[in-house]
Amino acid sequence: MIEVKQLKRSFKDGDRQIDVLKGIDFRAETGEFISIMGRSGAGKSTLLYQMSLLDYPTSGEIIIDDVATENLHADARTNFRLTHFGYVFQDYALLPELTAIDNVVLPLLMQGVEKKKAYERATETLTIVGLGHRLENIPSKMSGGEQQRVSIARGIVHHPKILFADEPTANLDNESSATVMKLFQQLNKEGQTIIMVTHEPEYAKLADRIVKIDDGRILSIQKNH
Repeated sequence: MIEVKQLKRSFKDGDRQIDVLKGIDFRAETGEFISIMGRSGAGKSTLLYQMSLLDYPTSGEIIIDDVATENLHADARTNFRLTHFGYVFQDYALLPELTAIDNVVLPLLMQGVEKKKAYERATETLTIVGLGHRLENIPSKMSGGEQQRVSIARGIVHHPKILFADEPTANLDNESSATVMKLFQQLNKEGQTIIMVTHEPEYAKLADRIVKIDDGRILSIQKNH
């Protein structure tokens, strides 16, 4: 599903070059749940952003679903993201003026799904994440845990091949975090490929494999099951 070869990412800071990723080789299979761990600044979110095509690597290859993504021009890259990926961020990234259902329906409408069908599917997905009773609420009227579940519903409503999650429990209390992780486990059981960055060992252990990163390199890959 995902193959990363000699991936490097550097940033300029004035005259200085900062090497964040220093030659990452990595592979994820279809249906896997993978956790990426590492201390702050180790490069884990940068790696996630490269694999999910939200940023461009300095060099190296990212092959997804047999597509060499470095060959995609900007429009094709955007379309590939839209059709192949779902995203869950630690700050939820919901549009504050839109209701839960209007936030969730967005990826479907962007893909050209007919409006009535899109809203039916958004309703079903919010019901799956336990928010069938909150369709018309705006984010400010929901708890952090509920907002994150809306974010997950938006991330999976279009049946993406891969769900990318960047610290999805970072802003949540223990109970909401546990709910979110149960949801991820259920989705993975149903065949969803998930790549998750986390700093919490107890949640990383729920994945099939833990990829540990330090100083822009992979330290270890540990199988959990």
